[in-house]
Amino acid sequence: MHNTATAVALGDLAANEPAREFAFSDADFRSLVQLAREHAGIALSESKRNLVYTRVSRRLRALGFTAFKEYRAYLAENAGELESFINAISTNLTKFFRESHHFDHFRSQVAVPFINGQRRGDGRLRVWSAGCSTGEEPYTLAAVLRREIPSGARLDVRILATDIDTDVLGKAARGIYPLNAFESVPRPYLDYFEPVGDGSKESLAAAESIRSLIVFRRLNLIEQWPFRGKFDAIFCRNVMIYFDNPTKTALIDRFIQHIKPGGFLYIGHSESFHGTHSELQLVGRTTYRRKA
Repeated sequence: MHNTATAVALGDLAANEPAREFAFSDADFRSLVQLAREHAGIALSESKRNLVYTRVSRRLRALGFTAFKEYRAYLAENAGELESFINAISTNLTKFFRESHHFDHFRSQVAVPFINGQRRGDGRLRVWSAGCSTGEEPYTLAAVLRREIPSGARLDVRILATDIDTDVLGKAARGIYPLNAFESVPRPYLDYFEPVGDGSKESLAAAESIRSLIVFRRLNLIEQWPFRGKFDAIFCRNVMIYFDNPTKTALIDRFIQHIKPGGFLYIGHSESFHGTHSELQLVGRTTYRRKA
C-alpha cells in the first residue's frame, strides 16, 4: 500500500456517469469491490465506481474482453490475474523526503543513536518501509543512514521495502528517477544518486552504497507476514487511509508486535488511529514510539 509511500491512493472521479466502452453493471462493481477488500484490504465506496471502471478497463483491453462480466469470469478461473487486478486499482504517490520531519526524527532518534552505540540492542538495525511504492521512501531512508555510517564501518543495517503492487516494485528495484524527482532532496544527499549507466543526463540512479542496504519484496499487508523479527522503525505512510477501521486497527496491532520496545511507527499526515493503543506513545507529528 502504500507514500510512500501511498500503496493505494484511490481518488474520486467526476460524479457524472460517462459513456461506457465496456458493459459494467452494479453486480460487476460489487464483485470487484469485494475482491479488493478480501485480497488487499482496500475499502472502495460507491464514489469510486468510475475509478474502478477506468482502472480495470485497461485489463479488459489487454485481454480482449468486451464486458466486465467476462473479466470477472476470467478472474475466477485464473488466480494469477488477481495480482494484475490489484495492481490496476492501486495508485502510488510518493517522493523523496516526503513529510521530511519524519526523516529528521529518524536520523536523530534511530540512526544516530544506533551508530553511536547507544541503541545497539541485538546489534542489528532493521527498518521496514511498508507500502514503499516506487522506492523513494526506502532510498531516502538508506541515504539518511549511509550519511551517518562512518567510512569502513561494519554495521548490520537493513531496510525491508514492501508493496502489494509488483509493477511499482519493479521500478523501485531499478532505482532510476527523472531529474525533477530530486527537487526535494537536500544537497548533501544527492551524493547517493548518480547518472545512469548509459550516460543519460535526464535521470539519476540510486548508487550501490544505498541500494545495498535495501531488500525489495512483494507483501500484502493483510496476509501472513513471512518474517518474525522486530524492527527499530516502521514507516507505513498514506496507506491505511484506504482501509476500513477494523482492518486498520488490526494492522496497527500487528505493527506493534513487530516493533522493538522503544522503536518507532511513522504514519501519514492524513491518517489517524481509531481506538486506543496502550503500547504506543505519540512523540511527534504522526510519529509513535512503542513503550519499553
